[in-house]
Amino acid sequence: MSNRPILLSVDDDPSVSRAVARDLRRRYADRYRVVRAESGPSALEALREFTMRGERTALLLADHRMPGMTGVGFLEAAMDIVPSAKRVLLTAYADTDAAIRAINDVDLDRYLLKPWDPPEERLYPELDELLEQWETTSKPGFEGITLVGHQWSDRTQEAKEFLARNQVPYRHLDIAVEEAQRMLHAADLDGPDTLPCVFLPDGRVLVRPNPRQLAEEVGLSTSAGSRFYDLVVVGGGPAGLGAAVYGASEGLRTLLVERSATGGQAGQSSRIENYLGFPRGLSGAELAQRARDQALRFEVEILTTAEVTAVEPRGDGRVVRFQDTDDVTAHAVVLATGVSYTRLTAPGVDGFAGRGVYYGAAAHEAVNCRDQDVYVVGAANSAGQAALFFARYAKRVVLVVRSNSVRRSMSEYLVTRIEQSPNIDVELCTEIIGARGDEHLDALTLRNNAEGTQQEVPASWLFVFIGAAPMTEWLGDGFARDSRGFLLTGPELLDPQGRPPRSWPLERDPYHLESSIPGVFVAGDVRADSVKRVASAVGEGAMAVTLVHRYLDKS
Repeated sequence: MSNRPILLSVDDDPSVSRAVARDLRRRYADRYRVVRAESGPSALEALREFTMRGERTALLLADHRMPGMTGVGFLEAAMDIVPSAKRVLLTAYADTDAAIRAINDVDLDRYLLKPWDPPEERLYPELDELLEQWETTSKPGFEGITLVGHQWSDRTQEAKEFLARNQVPYRHLDIAVEEAQRMLHAADLDGPDTLPCVFLPDGRVLVRPNPRQLAEEVGLSTSAGSRFYDLVVVGGGPAGLGAAVYGASEGLRTLLVERSATGGQAGQSSRIENYLGFPRGLSGAELAQRARDQALRFEVEILTTAEVTAVEPRGDGRVVRFQDTDDVTAHAVVLATGVSYTRLTAPGVDGFAGRGVYYGAAAHEAVNCRDQDVYVVGAANSAGQAALFFARYAKRVVLVVRSNSVRRSMSEYLVTRIEQSPNIDVELCTEIIGARGDEHLDALTLRNNAEGTQQEVPASWLFVFIGAAPMTEWLGDGFARDSRGFLLTGPELLDPQGRPPRSWPLERDPYHLESSIPGVFVAGDVRADSVKRVASAVGEGAMAVTLVHRYLDKS
């Protein structure tokens, strides 16, 4: 896609059409892209394609006397597609009355008499003035993906989150925006069953795409390029990225599998300020992108939107099964699937997921929260970081905390900054007990457990950071877990007499991060009793690779 605005000329006479295009290029080719068409319908089709690609049309130059569709008819139809483009009618002296009428009928900017020779006197001065007017009011063009969908649609939210977390340049246009309506009209899309839709830079349109379809269109790999690897890492958070980088850098052919986007829960963090080596802090998205780039540099193969359904031993190998693609086999596996935020069970809340209720920071929504009240639930670092981040945009941020102090679970540097922020209120001993709304969240019911009171407050934005549930249900019974579902490893697998489980097939005891399946290691938050910090997760990923080497040497 060219970033130069378009000048479109329409004339059914091929020789005249070439002459118009020639003169336009002579004057404007360095700043504009000159396109010519030889009929009104073909020109309208071209305008639709330009609009669907997000290209800007600056000027339309149409001959009046064309068979099938006159120049006036074309300009009138074009107003619905490119209303901001300047409209010029080329006409013979005998048709000046029609041209004058068109000034009112199609909001004509100019009519020019043919022939226009010399163009330096009879064409360029008129067009220069019109283009100068257009440039003063035109918005810059956007090169990338355009997502059109309702702000309060869970499907739209899913697409926005996928694109944002995978660092894909995009813009979202709500369906109420005039430009969104023009793009939908150009693509001949109408009705809620077509939303959300994604306009790609090449002019193609995806209707209600799922994350896997988006991944394939933006160039992310969704299936493995081989059937066998030295190491498969399941989960692309800090622990998984750490394991992949260290594994590949030490010569292991490594596959990293991520269900949604690299970075994991940490990738959604608005700011990480206590990670060693970054005194000014960095966002979770920036950390994830740096780690992903580093992994790719060491030739880690990364799969996105690939869901693992099982990990099973087969002889000396470990089979990794996928939901939508072929299985792969590896010498060893590292499970780094992390945790997910616990769902808020208050009546009505979960029904607004993606429509005012968000699990995680959803930093891409911050600009939409401008000058509004934002509610954040949670008392750990992730909640504190989110509160500080949204406070830069929102009129007021309310941090809802069940306990009587945030210092029990939040780093002191965050507590201090929250206390110093004039637009952050902390509601202690408080929980959300209900939510209501129509198309999206409108109100929350809060209960103060210390005072025994409750109140309903207007609210359109709620971000939830409570608890941490391990995603281990998909693993078979051969994997030992604690009562909450976290994976047991190493010494935790031994009974009080220091003996491994009866199902353990080897003479040696399990290695420190090794699960109850030999050759399958666990790193990061999904491991029982792990330290829930980014630095420790990265360290465990690196340690897991060291143990993988030990396992392979002993096999």
